Amino acid sequence: MEKPTSSVSIQYHPFFGPHDDLVLLELDEKLLSDVLYQRVTLRGQPDEDAVLCTKSKTYSVKFVGTSNSVFLIPPADYSTLHESGGENYNQQVPTASVIKVAPGNMELVEVAPRLDKLKSILSENLYSSDEASTAMGDLYKWDDLINKVQASDDELKAGLQALSAVEIDGYWRIVHEKYMDVILRMLLHNSVLNDWSLDSLVEDKVVNVLESDGFPRKLVYHCLNVYGSRVEEAMDGGVWRLDARRVCVHFARGILREGKRKMESFMEEWLRMIPEEMQPSFDMLEGEVLTEKLGVETWVRALSVSSLPTTPADRFSILFKERAKWEWKDLEPYIRDLNVPGLSSEALLLKYTRRSQPSIDAEPVFSAR
Repeated sequence: MEKPTSSVSIQYHPFFGPHDDLVLLELDEKLLSDVLYQRVTLRGQPDEDAVLCTKSKTYSVKFVGTSNSVFLIPPADYSTLHESGGENYNQQVPTASVIKVAPGNMELVEVAPRLDKLKSILSENLYSSDEASTAMGDLYKWDDLINKVQASDDELKAGLQALSAVEIDGYWRIVHEKYMDVILRMLLHNSVLNDWSLDSLVEDKVVNVLESDGFPRKLVYHCLNVYGSRVEEAMDGGVWRLDARRVCVHFARGILREGKRKMESFMEEWLRMIPEEMQPSFDMLEGEVLTEKLGVETWVRALSVSSLPTTPADRFSILFKERAKWEWKDLEPYIRDLNVPGLSSEALLLKYTRRSQPSIDAEPVFSAR
């Protein structure tokens, strides 16, 4: 090993050339073991910039040029020896054989998973009660999704959960909202008929009854997962509790699907649809609906955060098309889920919005930058 301050002679390797298949990759130490033990994958279609994924994170891959020349020397048989003249005539001096001059290296920067594509491709072919009408579109297994969507395995699983996707016959599907509505209504109907408590639904009873009504077992379990959570495990099936907010949001979305409604009319119909056991509150609809004053009337319209893009630029663009100015209490529910590694919510606001405050006591107002 030569000392840092020493010098070494170099020469061209017999196979010197551009060698475009050889690139330098700069790694953070925390990623080194994942790369060395081949626990990473490169993901992306030919028309997309590649990303590198570990099990839980996604990194963009960018080329960074360098002003200094970086010589690449093969790891074996990389040097030749020659004899120097003079009194040290028999001394052998190493000469490095350079096979490539690298103009720069690849750099990894952690980024948010690119999950908008996941929603797009799964929404092309929704699962409905009439599967014959949906059999024509493309279907995707897990291996198809990891090849198409630029996200780590853990992030992809979280994205599927956020979309309420379910694996049916090996394919990941989003169930049509109208079919989910039918299953939920039938569950609530049976809870009244059979005197079931919505806080302690016995899994086996619910699944067996709804299956006898013609619903696939897989979809009944999915309904319980989407609108509730298991609160007790058991060998013969667990006990579930329906989540009041999820159920209330479901019915609010159904009412507003056809367009905006006057507040009084909306609240009257909404409260009528909600099970008696649940205590609805308009606060449950944060991030799901917007209110606006038209004259003396207050109107309600749907705007679900789950329908918005996950990239900040696209998200803010749509929000400012909806409203030119936003008060913080209205804006916050629509940006709190934005995940940009290295950028806080405050930094996102500085980048994409202008903040104004008419007076010291007034709430801040945000407009497009």
